[in-house]
Amino acid sequence: MKRMIATGIAAAILMAAGATQAELVRKQSAHPVGETIDRLEAVVKEKGLTVFARIDHAAGAKKAGMELRPTELIIFGSPRVGTPLMQAKQTMGLDLPLRVLAWQDEGGQVWLAYEAPTDMGMARGLAKDNPVIRKVTGALDNFTNAAVKK
Repeated sequence: MKRMIATGIAAAILMAAGATQAELVRKQSAHPVGETIDRLEAVVKEKGLTVFARIDHAAGAKKAGMELRPTELIIFGSPRVGTPLMQAKQTMGLDLPLRVLAWQDEGGQVWLAYEAPTDMGMARGLAKDNPVIRKVTGALDNFTNAAVKK
């Protein structure tokens, strides 16, 4: 009986996690990780957004005496865009500011990825066709396309 309850609880947790997990949008980059993030940062700043942080996970791993292929995260956003989302659903603050990750895979290919804004919004109870979510989706697509292109 205890085993059945535990299995049921585990299944419910897994279903809930799957229901709220945002799709990962992945793009292949023509540049090394650092350059890809440099390019993304330049586009973001050019558009008037704020870069809050840039985290070099490989450097952190090295400081801890471990190895990690190049992996960098950039965190950016705009209160003009984020605030209306949080006014609609304050828990959107868990997903904002936006984060984009660049990494080099085991084959040497560099990738750029972010969670789909539509999925993040829907997980927080916002409509799929929310105009601010649509705007963020288009902007992220444009920014990341500029970062990865040749």
